[in-house]
Amino acid sequence: MKLKFKTQAYQTAAVQAVVNCFKGQLPATLSAQKYRLDPGSAKSVQMRLDEDPEGNAFKNADLNLTDIALLKNIEQVQHQQNLPLSSELVKTKVSRVNLDIEMETGTGKTYCYIKTMFALNKEYGWSKFIIVVPSIAIREGVAKSLEITADHFWDEYKKKARFFIYNSKQLHHLESFSSDAGINVMVINVQAFNATGKDNRRIYEALDDFQSRRPIDVISANRPILILDEPQKMEGGKTLDSLINFKPLMVLRYSATHKTTHNKIHRLDALDAYNQKLVKKIAVRGIAVKGLAGTAGYLYLQSIEISSKKPPEARVEFEQKLAGGNIKRVLRKLAKGDNLYELSNELDQYRDGFVVSDINANTDTLSFTNGLQLTVGDATGDVTEAALRRIQIREAIKAHFDKEQALFQQGVKVLTLYFIDEVAKYRDYSLPDEKGEYARIFEEEYKLYLNEMLDLDETPYVKYLKGITAAQTHSGYFSIDKKTKRDVDPSMAKTGESKGLSDDVDAYDLILKNKERLLSLDEPVRFIFSHSALREGWDNPNVFVICFLKHPDYNNEVTRRQEVGRGLRLSVNQLGDRVDHPAIVHDVNVLTVVASESFKEFVTALQKDISDSLSARPKVANEAYFTGKVLKTPTGNVEVT
Repeated sequence: MKLKFKTQAYQTAAVQAVVNCFKGQLPATLSAQKYRLDPGSAKSVQMRLDEDPEGNAFKNADLNLTDIALLKNIEQVQHQQNLPLSSELVKTKVSRVNLDIEMETGTGKTYCYIKTMFALNKEYGWSKFIIVVPSIAIREGVAKSLEITADHFWDEYKKKARFFIYNSKQLHHLESFSSDAGINVMVINVQAFNATGKDNRRIYEALDDFQSRRPIDVISANRPILILDEPQKMEGGKTLDSLINFKPLMVLRYSATHKTTHNKIHRLDALDAYNQKLVKKIAVRGIAVKGLAGTAGYLYLQSIEISSKKPPEARVEFEQKLAGGNIKRVLRKLAKGDNLYELSNELDQYRDGFVVSDINANTDTLSFTNGLQLTVGDATGDVTEAALRRIQIREAIKAHFDKEQALFQQGVKVLTLYFIDEVAKYRDYSLPDEKGEYARIFEEEYKLYLNEMLDLDETPYVKYLKGITAAQTHSGYFSIDKKTKRDVDPSMAKTGESKGLSDDVDAYDLILKNKERLLSLDEPVRFIFSHSALREGWDNPNVFVICFLKHPDYNNEVTRRQEVGRGLRLSVNQLGDRVDHPAIVHDVNVLTVVASESFKEFVTALQKDISDSLSARPKVANEAYFTGKVLKTPTGNVEVT
């Protein structure tokens, strides 16, 4: 399949906001862009000079607007969007022009800044762009976006952008970047120019294999436009000092969560994105552990099921004694009056009052005659770490099947993403089958639920399920050890701006580089296990379930909102079309999050994260708030006086 893209008004608005900031800038002439490329001093240069004696290269033409004219344009753009007006042109040591574009995760900010490059080239002739990203994962995602949007932008602009990922060992790309007159894009991760490793220092060194030139000098001669993706992760003094060396014409900053504000010219925040139905809704299945381990009989209330033919039933996991005396946990449906002491084959832990007294479908509660009451998602008794993870894995499988059964006929493939904290939980190379604890639990629980589905009538969906084995349908995406070819935990920065980020690229092939294949129903992989450190870049549109099989750690800068954002994009069908019709968009596009916290705890924290990001919004809509605002009406825009 091939992902399709279409022109959407909200994305066009983000692009136009940037373009309008430079009204009055004259389109660049060829002479204004042309310069002589530094040929270097090596003997091999003579051959190139013989072919092109002038050593022609092309840079971005200078910005000829005054500060006053720029500020006036920026204020006009802000006024049209009812944003606070800037009192000055915010300059930094990196650039004279610094524009902030706020776009909620999942709304296509990468698409927007790629389109902005085409629009700026069409309007003003600027052609040299550098996209700076904070991690390898985002870098790979950006490169993939440039690749899969090429035909789409050709249809609109009749041009294609030449792009490459900066590599200190492949500096010939810089020659093409400089000498080509078309749209040229370099993608570079911040570690490539602000880290202290040998390869990272090469960008500042005169290199024998680069005709004794410094790569940074060749880059900066182009006066590139810098696009910072997730700039809040690149605001350390070391990075900002390094960015000065690029001598950018301007800096465009794209993020959902800006920390430092410059001249903000566009805002599409979490509230806007939800109200305009541009992202998925979020549903949470929280697992709440009640009481202390070992204090009572183990119980887990998975769901309350209702039917028009019989009273409500509770789907409960409890322990049962087998004939040989062993104990296992079983999942059964309970009705009012059922006695767990009898159903468990007389386990003492269920002797006193574990008779179902009430099943309330309105409050999602199960009550016993001894006074114990459970709400859906509650676990009590001997709930070990292993038991909790099994519950989560099972809940994610159930959520997956529920969603998949509903969407199969619409040609929408459902993906479930498990975040784990170490590879050994999924792959254990000390065992003959190399299956780790989570892989083993997954296959056990998957087979149990699959058997229930296979008891249904022979529909196309059931036939589809029969064609996929438990082993085929899950896979892990981790870093790969170059010597052993085995999956390993990714290397991560321990300190500094990149703390907690991975610099491994091997883990991203299927989910990023081959995301179209993963979206196809012909690809059996439906469940993905990956390291939590690789969460950035996991933005496949058909992730409908996210399960966190790790201890929550929200003391660092990684919030629930950022992690949940991996599944917020609107889904696509087998034709590559987005399922975004306003009448059904939130019926189809619901992201289920399975968390090892209670529903209340998770939602409260998530709402706080979102609320904090909306701090710029007024809390009261009074007369002063509306005065001077532009209201959009069916007949046009009206300014309130």
